[in-house]
Amino acid sequence: MPATTASLLGLEKKSLREQAVSALRAAITSGALEPGRHLVETELSDMLQISRGTLREALRQLEQEGLLSAGARGRLSVRHLDAKEIRDIFAVRATLESLAVRTLCELPNRSAVIKSLRAAVNHMKSAAKDTLEARIESDLEFHRTLCKLSDNQTLLHSWESLEGSIRMSIMFAGLERAVKNMDVDRHLEIVEAIETGDPEAAQSAILGHMDVAAENLVA
Repeated sequence: MPATTASLLGLEKKSLREQAVSALRAAITSGALEPGRHLVETELSDMLQISRGTLREALRQLEQEGLLSAGARGRLSVRHLDAKEIRDIFAVRATLESLAVRTLCELPNRSAVIKSLRAAVNHMKSAAKDTLEARIESDLEFHRTLCKLSDNQTLLHSWESLEGSIRMSIMFAGLERAVKNMDVDRHLEIVEAIETGDPEAAQSAILGHMDVAAENLVA
């Protein structure tokens, strides 16, 4: 049995749509479903052992997340990004996260925030020897936590709408370049800048981080 097929089999009956979304997302993130690949509903529904209706619901969600794109006739394929799109994604992401860190710096008591961010960094450190998928998730969770802690739901929703595109940026780059962006010390520098309470320093740290991350991905 092909590896891709094996990785998509065995879904439980509970929450089939959510499990299908998770399995397909993992297949895309890992490269088992490579950028540009056209998706065949009959093939995928057989692999996942779900109805085509449930599959379509899962595919719609992944399209909304930015992992899939529709062609002229609505045929879905795994999204493929170019260098300009990646730079654009990271420019918007940098703007959102710079607002988040500025908001955190302005809090009168940042001790709970710093504790949460250091825990996220420690999770990244623990994941460093794990799978690529686990490393990606721990990296994204750090940045998601930044936005959550800002207590700005519009900011968080905007960031989450970019998450699929961020994942596709990682797939564009390949393992070696993507891993450079998961450096624990670089993330710790962001936490330490927030801890000082200096919004300019924190914004400079996050903007610099995003500039380097984007260039790593398109180099």
